[in-house]
Parts: sequence; C-alpha cells; structure tokens
Amino acid sequence: MDFLSRARLRSDSAASGASTSSSSSSRMLLRQKLAQLLSRIDDMSSEDEAGEEMSRTLDDAFQLRLHMVTWNVATAEPPDDVTSLLQLDVQPPTDLYVILQEVCATPVRFISDLIVEDSWSHVFMDTLAPRGFQVASVRMQGLLLLVFAKQSHLPYIRDIHSTYTRTGIFGYWGNKGAVSVRFSFYGHKVCFLNCHLAAHMNHALQRVDEFEHILETQEFDTDDARRVLDHLVFWFGDLNFRIADHGLHFLRSSINGGRLNLLWGKDQKTKEAFLQEFEEGPLNFKPTYKFSRNSDAYDLGKKRKPAWTDRILWRVKPKNPPSEDDDDKLSTATDDSLDEYPLVINQDKYTSDMSYGVSDHKPVMASFSLELRKHFDTPLVHVSPEGIWSADQDALLNYTVQEDFLSSTWDWIGLYKVGFKSSSDYETFVWVREDELPETDEISVDKDDIPLLGGQYVLGYYSTNMQSIIGLSANFQILESKRAVMEGLVPENINGLTK
Repeated sequence: MDFLSRARLRSDSAASGASTSSSSSSRMLLRQKLAQLLSRIDDMSSEDEAGEEMSRTLDDAFQLRLHMVTWNVATAEPPDDVTSLLQLDVQPPTDLYVILQEVCATPVRFISDLIVEDSWSHVFMDTLAPRGFQVASVRMQGLLLLVFAKQSHLPYIRDIHSTYTRTGIFGYWGNKGAVSVRFSFYGHKVCFLNCHLAAHMNHALQRVDEFEHILETQEFDTDDARRVLDHLVFWFGDLNFRIADHGLHFLRSSINGGRLNLLWGKDQKTKEAFLQEFEEGPLNFKPTYKFSRNSDAYDLGKKRKPAWTDRILWRVKPKNPPSEDDDDKLSTATDDSLDEYPLVINQDKYTSDMSYGVSDHKPVMASFSLELRKHFDTPLVHVSPEGIWSADQDALLNYTVQEDFLSSTWDWIGLYKVGFKSSSDYETFVWVREDELPETDEISVDKDDIPLLGGQYVLGYYSTNMQSIIGLSANFQILESKRAVMEGLVPENINGLTK
C-alpha cells in the first residue's frame, strides 16, 4: 500500500506503525557501510591500501547547512533588518536558504508584483546577494517561495522545475494551496513543498484532504522524479493545524508556564497517521498564531486559541523493502542505495523569532545539517575569460564541455557582476547558438557590451533545458575603460590631480 493509499486510512490517534525516522535509517546505512569497509580491509594486502580505502570513503561525505523560514505576513511590508531571521551570523555558514513568505493575495497587489519585484523578494535578494544566489522563485498570488544557494554550489543545482496547486475558493484563486520547487543537488533529488491549508479548528480533515490532493496532482516535467514523494521532501508553510480539546485557560497556563509538552498530544497534526511519515522537531517554542501586531501578546479575541499553525517538516523517501527470500539485502546495502539518498539529515534548530511583529503570525525557522555523497563534482561546462577585458576592445571567452548534456540553441553565457541576484541579473550575454556543442569553443563579446567602469565579474553558462547555470568561471577583473573618463563617468586624473 503506497503513501497516498495509507492517507485514506485515518485514525484519531497517531499510527503505531509509523515509518522509521530518517536518522535511524541513516545510522543503519552507516553501519552497513562500515561493515562493507571492514570486510574490504580484511581482504587488502597492505596497510596502505586500507588507509587509502578509508580516506576515499570519508572524502565521499559532503556536509552542508540548510536554513528554512516560513512566515505568513499577509499585507505587511518587510522589516528593515532580516539578519536574525536568516541567522546570518551563525557558524558554520549556511549553504542553502529556503524562504516562504505568505503575502497579500489581492488581485491589484498581485498584478503590481508581476510588473515590479515585490518588496519581500527585494529585501531578501538585497540581503543574500552578497552571500548567495536566488535559484528559483514561484509566485501563486499569496505564496512566494525563494531558494538561495552559495555561488559555489550553482553548477551542481540542475533540472529546476516548479509547479503549483490552487485550493482556495474552489481552486480558482490562489489564497490557499501549494507551490513547490524541485531540483537535483549534486545528483540528489530534492523538493521544497510550501502549503497554505484551510483555516479554523473544525477543518482538520479538509486540511488533510487538501494535502492529499496536492500530492496527487503536482507533477514535474522530469523523467526520473515526477511526483513530490519521489524526492527528499521538505514540507512547510501555514499548515493551520490547531490545538484541539484543551480550553483557552489551560492553553494560556501551559504556554505562560513553559509547559508546552502538555499541548503536544492535542496538536491536530499528530492525529493523522499518514502524516507521521513526515518528521518534525519538538515544538519547544510558543505557538506562533495569533498575535497582536507589533506585540508578543496573543490576540485572544473571539476566544481564539493560540496554535502552532506554521510548521517545517521533512521526509526521506523510504527504501523499497527487500523480498522475504533475499536475506543478503537485510544486512548489506549496495553502493547504489547508499548513493541514492543523504546519509544523514539532522535538524540543528527549530524555533520561532518573537521579535518580529509586523504580522499576526511569528516566523518559524529551522536549520539542518545534511551529509551527502556527491554523485558528481565536475561542472558540465567550464567557462573562462581570455586575456584582458575592458570596454576599449572586444573580448574573448572560452567554454569547454566537460560532460555530455542536452544543449539548446537558446543556451547563453552571461556576464555577471560579483554579488549578482539571479541568472537574469546579467550585465550582458552572448548566445551559444550551437545545436551540438563543440568540445571547446571561443566566443567574442562586443566591447560596447562590456561595462565601462570595470570591477569584479564572473561568467556563467545558462542551460535552458536545465533551467540553471551549469558552469561558472572564477571571478576576474574588468579594467576601467578610457571611455569612462571621456563620457564623464569618472573624474579625469591629470598629474595626480582630480579634474
């Protein structure tokens, strides 16, 4: 029985047969890998060989940090400082940021945001551009999903696809529903699914029905992972689950006394058996809804109960169970199974930030440590500038295809200023215009397209089919052009004096 079939077998209590957590599975895989390694060591003829094998296995492990934020801000404008929200000063530094903002869904506001970048995207891109890069964004009226990555990871983020599902107002207007983005990250299939489910205490079953519908209908245009559950999934957003049964006085007493554990058993999310395949850290922070704006006091009007409506969960795709007569598979994992999924996913932090008050929701943040084995560590294309670059002369760039991929005549190479925000934030670009790419080629860049003032820049090869930058040059210097002085863009310097 698959995940969606089990979803229909609901109960009023958590399923006793909930699936094994990803951390337990990871420990089992690591023990299996260690057993394999020790077996190989026994067969080796020298200590050098054993040391070499141990080093290779350890080098295969790759660690990164993921920071996620979910926040329903409705019509509010962003605060000036989002440093605390993004945990920018935390060490080790973050590799991936995934940010959900649930913003105003009115038609007038949506149309204006299509024309001009919305204020929330603007503040996050301005904050993270010096540190990272916007990989993908999806907008469905009220749902905004942003994914940022360190520049060094960009060539290994491939096959980006996004989709959405509307559930609000009979499925026609996107004030409720889901947006998702998926991509291959060093060969691992990852999906970030953001949902805003039905509100109110008595709509728990409707929320689950909407989630089922989202999982059943969302498909990606890929060959190997078309459905959400074919991926490592991070599920987050305003899921709107409430705290049932307890009275308002008991809730207030438990929250004010720091006895949050007394409320966990009545959280509606724990009542649905099929949701237990998604893991979640302990709710050791106050319920994040509903607050008076610009305050840390709950809005208890209409006897509204506080609730953990804003959540971040994750699910590792389960392995197919071994057949009963295949005893070897019970004790020994193949290299393929180890390569297929992250070895370890640990949640380092799960909390809320009560200092932000622009909304009646408080933001929820989660930080993860992921340990992966890379399926590849070479960019598909190597790009580099040739010679000296300035706007005084035409310039040359060189690209080399390092691994076959499905190219397009719409592929292009962009010139980006260091600290760029997205793949479309280029200074200029040149078309590759080749049906079949040569192994190595040079392309000329017209001097009139090169920035006059110079500075630090980087070249990036953008693949239309993969919807991502698949090759980046090292940072390089473009020299200030003599034309910049002639056109009055910089002051003229004569004998050490600025004119």
